[in-house]
Parts: sequence; structure tokens; C-alpha cells
Amino acid sequence: MKHFAILVSAALCCAPLSAGPAPWYKWHSNEGEYDVCAQFSPGDGWFIIKGPFEDAACKKLLPR
Repeated sequence: MKHFAILVSAALCCAPLSAGPAPWYKWHSNEGEYDVCAQFSPGDGWFIIKGPFEDAACKKLLPR
């Protein structure tokens, strides 16, 4: 019985650890007229202009 209780406790503790995907953002370049859709900054000189989105095409805005 004790082993069963430990197993159930471990299963209940691990369930909330699942995470969803990172949101997508539309990024704009300081160097030119370029916009990209990415989950993370493409590098130095890029800033977020819109987001977060739920898709890689940056079309479906996530509710806030």
C-alpha cells in the first residue's frame, strides 16, 4: 500500500510540469525593412513589433 501511495504522489506531482510551446512574435530589423516571425530574437538589432502569436505565420494572435 505504501508503494502505491508513493507512485500516485509521484504521478500527481509530475502532471503540472508539462509546458506548452513558446509564443511567436513578429520582429523588425533596425538595419532594413525586414520583418520575420520567430519565437526568439533573430539577433542584435531586432525588436518586437507585434505578438504574441500562436502560429509560425504570425497570423493567430494569442488572447492576453
